[in-house]
Amino acid sequence: MSVFNTFRFSFNISPTFNRKLISILSNMLPETFTNIAFDKLTNPQLIKLRDSEQGVLDLAQQSDIAFREFRIRTYHWSGEGESVLLIHGWEGQAGNFSDLIEKLIAKGFNIHAFDAPAHGYSSKGTTNPIEFSDLVAKLLHELQVDSIISHSFGGVAVSYALFQNPLLSLKKAVLVTTPDRFVDRISDVAQRVGVSDKVQQRLIERLQAENIDVEAFNVSDFVKSIKVESALILHDKDDRVIPIHQSKNVHLSWPQAQFVEIEGTGHFRILRTPEVLDRIVAFIHPDAAP
Repeated sequence: MSVFNTFRFSFNISPTFNRKLISILSNMLPETFTNIAFDKLTNPQLIKLRDSEQGVLDLAQQSDIAFREFRIRTYHWSGEGESVLLIHGWEGQAGNFSDLIEKLIAKGFNIHAFDAPAHGYSSKGTTNPIEFSDLVAKLLHELQVDSIISHSFGGVAVSYALFQNPLLSLKKAVLVTTPDRFVDRISDVAQRVGVSDKVQQRLIERLQAENIDVEAFNVSDFVKSIKVESALILHDKDDRVIPIHQSKNVHLSWPQAQFVEIEGTGHFRILRTPEVLDRIVAFIHPDAAP
């Protein structure tokens, strides 16, 4: 689940509550609603893996590394081919790439993945998008991979990591759905739920106080200067978590990127759709295509 989509469910509101009531309550109790939203945004929910996803993780060489106060679980499927780093989304984990990993293994790729702070099998605690991105930068420095493949917020994390570390470079990057402007996502989701403008503003101020520059946290700005030889963005036109226009905005700012509109997969099933996965493998290394 995207870090932005988490905000949509931050208040644990049952379907019987409507937008008007939520708006009234959030105007009456703005500080309470802000605290709940901030807590949800900084304490990712753990979503259980499918048996098939766990099975693919069990094939990996697993190890833990220290990153700030966290113990980070990393995964390595050794291969003789080009190296690739998989970057999951907010409230996701490495196992979400299981179908893709099987295809990459079959083609001989050297595959790395990880569970972000407070995600998956990494240790728990309070985290935030900047910390996630800083871990990605650390792994890019240490692993020196040829390419990355990200899903959802993973695209934000890697673009910010590259933007903040101009000496880092990649041959290829695949972004399987990506948000763009953080502040727009907060506003969009809050409006659909019915949360008051007062809560939105207080949440933004709270994030700013935690050194998360909401106004400047925009993928379409990051990609203008990052060093990636070529990129591919894929997004389902009916994605209900991140609207497709977010990825299209990023594409418009990124001359090195191709954009492919997908249909019938949604936000999560896109990572389990064979035609999409084959397209990703073919882009990363054409000689390895089926």
